[in-house]
Amino acid sequence: MTGMTGTMPHDLRATSAERRASGKAARKRAQRDTLGHWREEDRGHDALATILAQNQIRVPELVPIRHHRMALSAWNYYRGAAAVMASDLAAAPHSGLIVQLCGDAHVLNFGLWATPERNLSFDLRDFDETLPGPFEWDVKRFATSLAVAARENRLTPAKAAAAVTAGVDAYCRRMRQYTAMPELDIWYDGTRVDSLISYFEPADRGRVSVHIEKRRERRTSRGAFAKLTVMANGRPRITEDPPVRVTISDDEQAALVDHLLAGYRLTLQEDRRTLFDRFTEVDVVRQVVGVGSVGMRVYLVLLEGRTGADPLFLQVKQAGPSVYEAHAQPSRHGSHGARVISGKRLMQSATDIFVGWGSLDGRDYYVRQFRDMKIIPSTALIAPRLVEFATACGETLARAHARTGDPVAIDGYIGKGQKFTAAIGRFACRYAEQNQRDHAQLAAAIAAGAVECLPG
Repeated sequence: MTGMTGTMPHDLRATSAERRASGKAARKRAQRDTLGHWREEDRGHDALATILAQNQIRVPELVPIRHHRMALSAWNYYRGAAAVMASDLAAAPHSGLIVQLCGDAHVLNFGLWATPERNLSFDLRDFDETLPGPFEWDVKRFATSLAVAARENRLTPAKAAAAVTAGVDAYCRRMRQYTAMPELDIWYDGTRVDSLISYFEPADRGRVSVHIEKRRERRTSRGAFAKLTVMANGRPRITEDPPVRVTISDDEQAALVDHLLAGYRLTLQEDRRTLFDRFTEVDVVRQVVGVGSVGMRVYLVLLEGRTGADPLFLQVKQAGPSVYEAHAQPSRHGSHGARVISGKRLMQSATDIFVGWGSLDGRDYYVRQFRDMKIIPSTALIAPRLVEFATACGETLARAHARTGDPVAIDGYIGKGQKFTAAIGRFACRYAEQNQRDHAQLAAAIAAGAVECLPG
């Protein structure tokens, strides 16, 4: 499906009726009932081969750790298998209603972190795969993640289905509300921490609030400094914890600071560049993070402010092509780091002041603050409240899509009934079963010695 065509997100000359009609016309390209279809026999690729092909741009000695983490559970596999699902989504007819995709909108890629005003905001948080594409691809990835997470935590099929329905209904309901909102109101809309807590049952709100406050206090640069550094020869050093954190050579550190961070600095807004210049690099280590990201080059950089007691941690992460680029239009950005940061700014209601990008040795990277009050749930934590959490995520995804797509056209495609939600629910259930089989394929290949695996 390379060279994707579809409805442009904005046509200022079109009336609301014309925009709605374009959404309804999109049903001819992809009937809503067909969104629920899934047959493994229709696949045009092998899931394991797709996973292994991604290893070409990764650090070779870290690749077995990626395989180990993905093999631990079907949920972990799903987190790491965005490329598999991208190929599967692209094989089916799509609406052509284009938005800026998150690209990996699974349920744990929603979380809390600090806005520039130091308020906690609930939003999408990971944009490694961001690219323009059909809105329903993100919705399917999100809905299926709820089904997979429910299975992971042994929820009943009825509770899994309820969570999927709640999340997709919330997306549809919120998208309809955006059809009547001015553009600026959509752009400034967001979910603050108090609003997130209100999604939960009154009996749960106190526990959720306490959990958030405890995490908020610890997940800062100062908290990371206390936990991750020691003093050596009068200077702070990031502690090693192989293979999660390992030291790098002085030459590699110098190249990263003199070239990559120097280029990154120029991508900052002028006021933020002035602030960045008040910090000095102290130490750099290489990190292993996440599941699907394992093997990509990631660095943790410690900087100090002028007082000597003012730490700033930045995470520098390698950015490769989006998994959707083989199936949609190529990125318009010359750097994949710029692609990630552009998507992040387009979709989030508020973005970290230190985000930017750079390049080193022919590889692209993006930069963001490490932690910065980031609070990311676990499936075990949200499982008892999966319906409520799914509702918050569904509304958040709708807002992100409404910022870059046409909410009137999308609402026109979705319609007033339950046909869209029911179809997505069928797909989520069927694809969760497919994910189980794909995970078993990887586990079997590891057990047979065909795929290398190392804990880490």
